Amino acid sequence: MTSTTSRYLRRSTAAHYVRETWGLPCSSKWLAKLAVTGGGPIFRKAGRFPIYLPADLDQWAGSRIGEPQRSTSVAA
Repeated sequence: MTSTTSRYLRRSTAAHYVRETWGLPCSSKWLAKLAVTGGGPIFRKAGRFPIYLPADLDQWAGSRIGEPQRSTSVAA
C-alpha cells in the first residue's frame, strides 16, 4: 500500500465517512463500543489511536445492509 492509494482515518473521520458514503447512522462513540464488544469494522492502532482504512469501512457497511424485501411481514 502506498500513501497515494489509501489513507487511514481516525475514528471520528471514519464515522463521518460511513454516514456520508453509505447514508448509515454511525458515530465515533458507537465505533468505540464495537471495538470493545465486537461486530465493528477492522481497525488498526497507531500508538493509542485506532485508525480505519476506507476499504474496511466499505466492507463492514455493506455487510450491514440486508437483502431487498417487499414486505416487513416476510420472515428472514
